[in-house]
Amino acid sequence: MESEGVWLPFHEHPMMPWNDLRRGDCCGRYESQSDGYYCKLCVFFVHKKCGNDELSEFINHPSHPGHTLELQHESSNRCDFCRWKISKLFYRCDMCDFDLDLHCAKQQPPNVIDNFETHPHKLILLKKGTKFDCSAKCGKASGGLPYKCDECDVSFHVDCVWHPATKINYSPEVNHPYHSLHPLKLLTGPPPDYSDGKCRLCGTEIGEYFYHCSSCNFTVDFHCVLIPPQKSLVDPKVHDHQLTLLPRLDSFTCNACGLKGDRSPYACFDCGFMIHQDCLGLPRVININRHDHRVSRTSVLGDAAMNSVCGVCRKKVDWTCGGFSCKRCPGYVVHSKCATRKDVWNGEELEGVPEEEEDIEPYVVIDDNTIQHFSHKEHYLRFNENGVLYEDTKRCSACTHPIGLQSFYSCVNCDFSLHQNCAECPKRRRHVLHNERLTLVTNKDLEVFSCDACYRRSNGFMYKDEDKEFDVLCGSISEPFFHPSHPQHPLYYIPTEEVEICNGCNRRESHVLRCIEGDCGFALGFKCATLPQVVKNRVDDHPLSLCYGEEEEASGKYWCDICEKETDSKEWFYTCKDQRASLHTRCVLRDLARFMPRSVVKFQNRSFEVVLNKSVTRPFCSKCKSRCIYPIILKLLGISETSFCSFECAFLFYWFGEK
Repeated sequence: MESEGVWLPFHEHPMMPWNDLRRGDCCGRYESQSDGYYCKLCVFFVHKKCGNDELSEFINHPSHPGHTLELQHESSNRCDFCRWKISKLFYRCDMCDFDLDLHCAKQQPPNVIDNFETHPHKLILLKKGTKFDCSAKCGKASGGLPYKCDECDVSFHVDCVWHPATKINYSPEVNHPYHSLHPLKLLTGPPPDYSDGKCRLCGTEIGEYFYHCSSCNFTVDFHCVLIPPQKSLVDPKVHDHQLTLLPRLDSFTCNACGLKGDRSPYACFDCGFMIHQDCLGLPRVININRHDHRVSRTSVLGDAAMNSVCGVCRKKVDWTCGGFSCKRCPGYVVHSKCATRKDVWNGEELEGVPEEEEDIEPYVVIDDNTIQHFSHKEHYLRFNENGVLYEDTKRCSACTHPIGLQSFYSCVNCDFSLHQNCAECPKRRRHVLHNERLTLVTNKDLEVFSCDACYRRSNGFMYKDEDKEFDVLCGSISEPFFHPSHPQHPLYYIPTEEVEICNGCNRRESHVLRCIEGDCGFALGFKCATLPQVVKNRVDDHPLSLCYGEEEEASGKYWCDICEKETDSKEWFYTCKDQRASLHTRCVLRDLARFMPRSVVKFQNRSFEVVLNKSVTRPFCSKCKSRCIYPIILKLLGISETSFCSFECAFLFYWFGEK
């Protein structure tokens, strides 16, 4: 009985009949005839014509003759046939990574088109996908099954010459529902000089072929001729009242994102609400990489966010407009456009998905001075208030740096130790450079990896998700980030396409933490942001402190006591208390600083021991033939005469040979 719910093959719950003018989770489009089925448990709506009994679990389709396609849901891909973005329901071949949306699955384009108005020859549908440049100059990505003319060697996207929703080819003149005064004529080439070169309805840059009315300066692209935007729609996820499209060139402020628009918004005549067309599909509940909790979209942020700034771009939000906010953290808000950036959000809608409480605590408290850490469950760790005066052999297993003067936990039964800060790193966390939650991996096998933030190699603990790996220092960076080199303001990671200069090393960095106050311009790469503040080196009996460069040009020259070359006084360097030493940071640390001494690392099918370079006579590097001057070296396991002063030298030796 339909009154008791209908079981559809693609959904786990019974769905109730529903009559509502709204966008379907099946095809991602608004339909005027919108009878369908609705699941209240999942907030999932399917148009009746998409989810009827003809929607089989398996199909054979001429677009992919080799294999059977299986009905699936939840995809962020594009249809391999027409290249339209898939909403949720689609057919897939896992063997070939081939996806087909519902529109293309239900309709079959003709094998030959011989009446395409803008091309004089027959167009033949290829049965095998390929990359090509669409001759319609539509601006869409290449790929899929093209229509091809063998006589002139030109190709078109399927939906640039035919579309299953209309089953028509392009005509030299069309009547359009949003421009009833005059017919629109098909034009080719660049748009008229008086035109802004964009589609009136969707704002997309028009290609070489488009429809235009010269009397009214009204231009639409192919897509909006084939499938015009819905004239009116009702979607409670977007707005409480009916919305109507206004096909006009008018400036407005979008109530969903707070940004300006210049054409064709959807408007509510009851309350004056206006929204961009592309904001209609904003998700409801998501995770972003800037915040540990879910954020939810709201139509009005409210006066509680009156003095708040966006958690991504750090700019002020308009509290009268919509955005995303955290229900657990009062005042944490994010602009709608910032929250849904590809480098901030993983594309997953979480509305209706239960949130699981995770145990992210890294240790269990035994008593006031004792813990049991998840990375060392076999023994208890005891708290030590002060460090051990830079004993090189006493190192933190997480970051691999010497314990130094920092508070730390040490094992009561073995030599395992963790800095207090490293011991408190949560087992799961989010990071500004990755959209998925990272897991803290103890790396018991001491596997060598390259940090995706600072690009240094390490064999300590790592924060990891699939092929994304961060060492524990870079992985622990969160916003706001405070660094002693810039105490007056906090630093933030603001995504930008520009490569910026790091104030620590004067080098160009693709990822930097920036000061956002005025025209300050201070920026730090992740490598400099995680340099140890105090180190010990054999060139000086005293601890060396990180110096943040000299503001003015030094009267004399600085020389590094390790490499005996000149240092730049404006770059960061290590110096002793009496300022008699000036050492390059790269010479003090080099590229083996994050390798655990006495561990064994493997690469090029060979095993190397990580050794502290503390002997009176320093060995010669088997690659560069110089004395090994850095604090940690590599020795080929079992052959003590083969040593390398750096990972780079060892790699070059076994990749390019001795010369």
